[in-house]
Amino acid sequence: MTFAWLKGHGTENDFVLLPDHDGSVHGDLDPSFVAALCERRRGIGADGVLRVIRTSAIGLPSAGEWFMDYRNADGSISEMCGNGMRVFALHLVQEGLVDPSEPFVVGTRDGDKEISFRQAQGAEISVDMGVPQVQGVSKVSAAGNTWEAQDVRTGNPHAVAFVDRLGDAGTLLTQPEFDESVYPEGVNIEFVVREGERHVAMRVHERGSGETRSCGTGACAVAVATAVADGAERPITYRVDVPGGTVHVSWNADDHIVLTGPAQIVARGTMDWTA
Repeated sequence: MTFAWLKGHGTENDFVLLPDHDGSVHGDLDPSFVAALCERRRGIGADGVLRVIRTSAIGLPSAGEWFMDYRNADGSISEMCGNGMRVFALHLVQEGLVDPSEPFVVGTRDGDKEISFRQAQGAEISVDMGVPQVQGVSKVSAAGNTWEAQDVRTGNPHAVAFVDRLGDAGTLLTQPEFDESVYPEGVNIEFVVREGERHVAMRVHERGSGETRSCGTGACAVAVATAVADGAERPITYRVDVPGGTVHVSWNADDHIVLTGPAQIVARGTMDWTA
């Protein structure tokens, strides 16, 4: 099989994009193939794969023409990726597949997401991530430490723990411990410190990918958990620093959260693949 690929990132959360508009190139997108592409020494290297496919070809409900078929680095299916959505949207604009002068919709397994471009070059892209679900509190553990963690669902499940220092979470080379009865399908775990008024910094261990330089749905979950802890009224916007840069998250009066940040496409090519 010979196929086209692109490489992009949103605040250094990096992805392989696979243009497969009618679904004829990659079929069901085998998990072992995805994992091999994401392997950083033997593949292209990425935190995940974004298949660019028409909604009509993937057969899932959406009002948008395009669907972001997102896979974690281990090949498992994920509902949504906020940083990936910005990279995906930038690709659509650069290829002339959508018009950035007006908001447009992209389908995901977490429903339709509306995208807005503040600059056509992709310097600032906003994604309406929908309505978060704030649930209970459980515990997470890493590097011999244990913290309470707020359960926030922003398309993906998140456990948000406020810590004294980001380094307290250790290396994050392995999955932190969490309550599997609360998160039977795994969870993204964020460790958060306060940097100032409406300003936090975070690290994240993503299920299926390990520690990443950024996580869009995680930044949204962190902003929501911080607003809940602050007893803040909406609308409110938080700056969220991640190892790969900075994003801003607004929790609006209509209860929707909007993630705003940059995206870049950095490389493209073709690959010959033998299973």
